[in-house]
Amino acid sequence: MAGLGLAGLLGAPATAAVQSPMSPRQPHFPAKAKHVIHIFCNGGPSHVDTFDPKPKLAEFAGKTLPIENLRTERKTGAALPSPFRFQKYGECGTEVSELFAHTAQHVDEMCVIRSMYADVPNHEPSLMLMNCGEARASRPSFGSWATYGLGTENQNLPGFIAMCPGGMPITESNNWRSAFLPGVYQGTYINTEHREIHKLIEHVRNDKLSLEHQRDQLDLLQNLNRRHLETRGEDPGLESRIQSFELAYRMQMEAADVFDLNQEPKHIREMYGDSVHGRQLLMARRLVERGVRFVQLWHGEGQPWDNHDDLEVNHRRLAGQLDQPLGALLTDLKQRGMLDETLVIWGGEFGRTPVVELPTPGANAGKVNGRDHNHWGFSMFLAGGGCRRGTVYGATDEFGFAAVENRVHVHDLHATLMKLLGFDHEKLTYRFAGRDFRLTDVHGTVVDALIG
Repeated sequence: MAGLGLAGLLGAPATAAVQSPMSPRQPHFPAKAKHVIHIFCNGGPSHVDTFDPKPKLAEFAGKTLPIENLRTERKTGAALPSPFRFQKYGECGTEVSELFAHTAQHVDEMCVIRSMYADVPNHEPSLMLMNCGEARASRPSFGSWATYGLGTENQNLPGFIAMCPGGMPITESNNWRSAFLPGVYQGTYINTEHREIHKLIEHVRNDKLSLEHQRDQLDLLQNLNRRHLETRGEDPGLESRIQSFELAYRMQMEAADVFDLNQEPKHIREMYGDSVHGRQLLMARRLVERGVRFVQLWHGEGQPWDNHDDLEVNHRRLAGQLDQPLGALLTDLKQRGMLDETLVIWGGEFGRTPVVELPTPGANAGKVNGRDHNHWGFSMFLAGGGCRRGTVYGATDEFGFAAVENRVHVHDLHATLMKLLGFDHEKLTYRFAGRDFRLTDVHGTVVDALIG
């Protein structure tokens, strides 16, 4: 394996009999998307304040909504109209909140799904459902399934990268874990709070040994690992460790380059903005440009979109951090001819209620100006990557509480995303514990109306 790694660096052909588990592979049928950038808004952004306008709420401001069985996690009160102005954008005329005015310039490239729904109104299981297709048991993440099926185009960088500034979200690395899939398919975590390459990726360079001496050490280590493996038979953990050593060595060639944003022209850096999220969205473009298969970017860690109080202030602040760089990403991908093959996904684990949340001990500060969790209906959007552009799909009721038209469960979304990547979600499986598992478990229906 060490020799194969060196052969890849030197451009020498590896033998056909042995192939790296991360080598590029063909999907079941021609894919519309080759790469994924997933912007995850941690905590649950409010759909009625972002991508699902509900003017009816203004008519019922301060009044009880005429909805039977208004089921929420905590005690809620009267209708809370959105404090944000919506307007139509693009040739398609999709209405978007002022919070995402920059992003909205690209609605003609977007498919806005207004009829998403999940299973429960709790963060942990909803995060797991959205990222791994299972709310309770340990399962591989979407990014792990994608790299398991497709491999990656750049063997000197991880195929799946998770960027989360300032720490990890709830359930931590479970959001990008490989679970029972081989460990090589797990997401590589990067703390994008930092700017310096040696802080972004610890020990990315060895300042004491040359690459040649490191190669000698690695060859010896890998030889010992191989002998150990041969005496014990198949050992996925050891196989993953061997692959990790090889990748760590190869990353020295390219990681410092891809994360050095000073190589970008000034006008590109200014377009994204010199902020944490501006930098990590620009990094995402540079990563997929170099062949990385799946990049997930977290937004809202530390101060999430979970606004039980002061929703107007906090949503405006959070959207202000993300809107400009997200709009810049879509502009950049399009002008480079990359948007057609890059699927951009935006959303959180659920939405928020159209009614105000009342004071609840231990849940909020009792300001009566926020919204509770809402899994009955919420919004997400797709852009590029073969989605049906300039489209709004599905609808919640007139107040925005529940999805009622063309409902899309998270399993249905995953089945559709897998099809965009070229897979039949029922056939991309992995044998574990006597059963063939898949991202959608035993659920999921492809929503062809979301595909262009």
